[in-house]
Amino acid sequence: MVKGKKTSLKAALLSTQARLKERKKIESAATQAFDSRGAKAKAKAKTRNPQRCTIPFKVSDNILLIGEGNFSFAVALLRHPPTPLEHLPPANVTATAYDTEEECYAKYPDAEAFVRVLREKGAQVLFGVDATKLEKTSALKGRTFDRIVWNFPHAGKGITDQDRNILSNQVLILGFLRSAARFLVLGPVPQLQPSRKRPEEDDDEDEGHADDVVGTILITLRNVPPYTAWDVPKLAKNPPPPRTSIDLPNPHYRILRSFKFNRCDWKGYEHRMTKGERANGQGTTGEGGEDRTWEFFLKDSELELLG
Repeated sequence: MVKGKKTSLKAALLSTQARLKERKKIESAATQAFDSRGAKAKAKAKTRNPQRCTIPFKVSDNILLIGEGNFSFAVALLRHPPTPLEHLPPANVTATAYDTEEECYAKYPDAEAFVRVLREKGAQVLFGVDATKLEKTSALKGRTFDRIVWNFPHAGKGITDQDRNILSNQVLILGFLRSAARFLVLGPVPQLQPSRKRPEEDDDEDEGHADDVVGTILITLRNVPPYTAWDVPKLAKNPPPPRTSIDLPNPHYRILRSFKFNRCDWKGYEHRMTKGERANGQGTTGEGGEDRTWEFFLKDSELELLG
C-alpha cells in the first residue's frame, strides 16, 4: 500500500513536470513569435525612417579641433569627408594636441603619419595646446572659429576613486568652456525651435535648429556611466561660480542640439585613449550605449561681456 502511494506520487510529479515543460515550450514559442514580429516592425520603421547622419560642419567653417590624440579625426575630416564637406579647404582646419610632438608620437605610433598627411594638405597642426588655457597658445591669439570640437575629452589622471575622477573631468570641461568662449565667432544668437522628432526616430534629440550664425562648441562623449555623471549639459548651461575671487567667471551656454555621433561617418577615425596605447588590454569602461555630441552656443549676456 505504501509502495503504491510512492509510485503514485512519483507519477504525479513526473506528470506535473511534463505539463510545466510543455507549457514553457508553448510560452517560449509565443515569445519568439512576438519578438520576431517586433523585430520586423522595427526593421520596417527603420526602412521608412533611415538613420539620419548629422554633420555639424559647413565647407565655409573655420574649425578648431582640441585634444586630437593621434589626429585620425582631422585626417578623416580632410581625406575622406562626408559628402557635404568634400570641398572643405584644409587651411580651415586647425588640429591640436595636448602633448608635445615627441610625446605624441611616442604615445600614438600612427600619429606621425597622420600629421604628415595634414601638413601636406595644408592644415595647421599645433602641439602643447592646453584646452583649458587656449589663450596661452600664441598661434591662436586673435583668431576665432565657427566650430570648436573636442571628441572624448578626459583628464587622464588615472584616479581610481570614482567621485574624484568625475570631479577632475568636470573641472577639465569647465576650464575648456571658459577658455574656448573667447575663440568663438560672435554673431546673432540662434532662434531655437521645438524639436519635431517622431517617436520612432530615436537617433537624434535636437533641442532646436539654427542658421549657424554664431560660433559653437561641440563635445562628444560616451552616453553611459561614468561619463553621464559628468553632466556636461548642466556644466555648460548652469556652471558653478568661480572657486576663488581671482578666477574668471564660468560662461553660460545654451544647447543648440545633441545628436548621435556615428564613428562610421568619419572614415579612418579611431578613438585613442588619453594615455595612449594600453599595454594590457583595452578595458571595459564605457561599454554599451552610444557616442553622443552636444553642441553649445553662448547666451546673449555672455556675448555682450565678450564683445
